Amino acid sequence: MDDPLDALRGICLALPETTERLSHGEPTWFVRDKKVFVMFADHHHDDRLAFWCAAPPGVQAELVAEDPDRFFRPPYVGHRGWLGVYLDVEVDWAEITEIVADAYRVIAPKSLAARLP
Repeated sequence: MDDPLDALRGICLALPETTERLSHGEPTWFVRDKKVFVMFADHHHDDRLAFWCAAPPGVQAELVAEDPDRFFRPPYVGHRGWLGVYLDVEVDWAEITEIVADAYRVIAPKSLAARLP
């Protein structure tokens, strides 16, 4: 992908009833324009390009321990189990699509989450 933001945007906006707007100066995706499930992080808190997202219980700790070069505990929301995903490394966009879908499932109402494959 030439532009990680464009790729991430396409993945997020393909999900049901998802909207995008700036939050804290970064592109952020919401379910039904209310609840955040993914936030872009363009060198906002460090020198890395990444995104932060909701994650199912235990996933953050597992992925960070497994591959700290690709995953991290983000500031502010990490204590709630959110996952940080670096985009300035080699990215597996199929895996990113799965991570984003899981984030959506964590935040979206059950009726919307059920619409995902």
